[in-house]
Amino acid sequence: MIFDPILDLFRGKTITIPPLDGPFRANNTLEEAALFARLSSVDNLAVLNDRIIASSGDTLYAFDENGKAKMLQSYAANITALAVSPGNEWAVGLDTGELLIAGHQADLPPSVKCITALAFAQDGSLWMANGSTHHPPSAWVADLMEKNVSGSVWKGDPEGNNFRLISDKLAFPYGLLADNDGVVASESWRHRLVKIDGESGACRILVNHIPGYPSRLAPAPDGGAWLSVFAPRNRLIELVLQENAYRFDMMSRVPRDFWIAPALSSGRSFLEPLQCGSIKLMGIHKPWSPSRSCGMVVRLDAAMVPIDSFHSRANGTRHGTCSAVENGNRLFIAAKGDDALLTMNVSEAGGSQ
Repeated sequence: MIFDPILDLFRGKTITIPPLDGPFRANNTLEEAALFARLSSVDNLAVLNDRIIASSGDTLYAFDENGKAKMLQSYAANITALAVSPGNEWAVGLDTGELLIAGHQADLPPSVKCITALAFAQDGSLWMANGSTHHPPSAWVADLMEKNVSGSVWKGDPEGNNFRLISDKLAFPYGLLADNDGVVASESWRHRLVKIDGESGACRILVNHIPGYPSRLAPAPDGGAWLSVFAPRNRLIELVLQENAYRFDMMSRVPRDFWIAPALSSGRSFLEPLQCGSIKLMGIHKPWSPSRSCGMVVRLDAAMVPIDSFHSRANGTRHGTCSAVENGNRLFIAAKGDDALLTMNVSEAGGSQ
């Protein structure tokens, strides 16, 4: 409401986050999923000629059906975005802000320096997300803690040229899913999915109040989609985001790995921020505790409505789920925080339902 800031002076103010309920109800499906392969910092996933391809740092790998990896290509910087065209050519974005399509460097606008997602449309045109004008993709946590809203979505021709700005002032767009009249984008810092019109650039909210930070999107054969959520929301982080003086003091004095901020993995150092006994009690890590990291993949129907989700909870290890793709009735999930490429049978997977 427009009068909320004034009314809060009298009635008080609290911090709330969406509950893990309904299609987001907590479970251990990801923690129990089969391990397909171990891959350091596995991040982007795609399907090329019916094979799973995955990025690990600056290298792109292809996997056979048994999980054996073969190197496809190595690049000069870490891979931050990946997409496969209808003609089975791949495009990659690098942490340096470069875009390569079929091995050739594309000509990008000067403001594009943070390629976080790529998606080919059926006509071969290429959608591109520029997460921020302030930081590269590898510095995403700094972009969040500075509360930047400088992301944008662009569209170029199949050769990766003539990119034009479609929508800007987005809060770190991290995933794209192209359709006939535009693109669906995940806005990580606003915890939502938006539909962006391909001509006017108008944004329409599809899913709001996601209980985490959404990342990449991938199509599902039934017309729906898979949404990865790489980190959870919790009240302590939401409080820090409201306290500007404390937050900037923390950012200037504390090493980045130990900020009170979302993370791809947690619980590996005694220097990490804790909340007294709300994480561990009598040596037991509580699965419902307010963790800095988690694993979550959300199933969306054809209308982009969440209908199910698969989780690795606070006491699990398969966190930092940055990508998920479906291939041959099997879902493949990149748990970057655990260096694990997971797989499960889609028809047999039981999540929040």
